[in-house]
Parts: sequence; C-alpha cells; structure tokens
Amino acid sequence: MSTIKKIFLASSSELADDRVRFRLFIGEKNNQWAPKGVFLEVIVWEDFLDALSPTRLQDEYNRQIRACDVFVMLFWSKVGRYTEEEFSAAVGQFQASLRPFVYTYFKTAPLTADHSKRADLQSLWAFQDKLKALGHYQTEYANTDQLLLHFSQQLDKLVDGGFIQFPEEGDRAGGCAGDQLATNSGGLVSTGSGNGATFAGPVTAGGDVVGRDKTTVQETRSVFDLPHFPLTL
Repeated sequence: MSTIKKIFLASSSELADDRVRFRLFIGEKNNQWAPKGVFLEVIVWEDFLDALSPTRLQDEYNRQIRACDVFVMLFWSKVGRYTEEEFSAAVGQFQASLRPFVYTYFKTAPLTADHSKRADLQSLWAFQDKLKALGHYQTEYANTDQLLLHFSQQLDKLVDGGFIQFPEEGDRAGGCAGDQLATNSGGLVSTGSGNGATFAGPVTAGGDVVGRDKTTVQETRSVFDLPHFPLTL
C-alpha cells in the first residue's frame, strides 16, 4: 500500500496556469515516487462540486485544508478573502498539530493593467504586511520554473527529514518531523527567510535543529530545514 501525502494548493483565479503546471509537476513526481510507495495528492478548489452544501462550500475547502499534510499558497496581484481564509485555516491547524507545513509563494512577474486594480493591490499589500508582522517573508518566484524548482527542493527536505518516508526504505530518519522536534510547548519553529532557526516559546529537542545555520540544542542528530514559522492570528 502507498503512503498518501495530501497537498492543498490555494491561489486566486489569475494563477490558473501556475496551478496547472504545479499539478503536472506533482504528476511527474508521482511517476517516480509511486513505485516506491509514496503518492502525492494535490487538492485544489476546482476539484470540488459546486452543488448545494449543508454549509458554505468554503467550509468544505477549509475542512480539506485541516486534513492535508502540506499547504501551498500562490499569490500575485491580489489576495482574495477566501484565499486568506484558507491560509488562516492552515495556520490554525499548524498551531494545533504542527501540520500542515505551510508555504507561501509570491509571483514577482510584472503586472499588466488588468492586474493593477487599486483594491486588488491593497489586499496584496495588506497580506504581505500581515506576513511580515508574523515574522514570515514569502518565497518569491519570477516564473513557474522557479516555483517548481524551489518546491522540488522542499520535497527533498521533507524526505531527508523523515516526514515523507518510502516504505521500501524503512525508517529514514527515525520518525516524522514532529517526532524529531520532541517537545514544543507553546511555540512554533521557524527558519524564516534569514539565517538560523527561531523559536517562539520554550522548545526542547533531542538533536540538532538546522535552519540555514545550525543551532545545537542537545545531542548530535540533524533535523531538516523546517518550512514553517511562528504565527499569531
């Protein structure tokens, strides 16, 4: 049986082409990984039925987000209120369980006149200010190739850290990332976009914590470059 890791991909409609390329990339990755026992399932809002729901359809999206393993958000000229709500749902779940891993990607390609509406840009700037206030800076990409290269590297780190394990290879890293963090009481772990790892709240670990620099906490084991960060909503 394969291990399934769910990736929720959130973005506004303007980045439809990037979403298509992202899904094709994951399909190629599954061609490599599925025979080894790992399958990556991408979830996007286009896959949901527009039929009448007992609650808001957005609530169905948020429920899927809370059950996923990785949350990827793409934004460019605007951040809609539903996309921001999805981000908040992912962050809230992360704070509760250290899952899902949260990635935010900002497209830096020049904006056209159609993508320069005042209200849209204000929503973008407000969201970026929110990220900065939370101590997190988005990863920037100029084109889809850069996006896919960076996320591919992050997948490799998730493998190296043991969060993604190939059944035929056994226990690569002695447990998942949450296990290796040992105890995290009241705080989250971050590498942000700068050097070193930062901690919000008291943290104890039974090994090295590795950000972009290395901070030794106790013994001498390696924990991969963590892709999440301290957040307060």
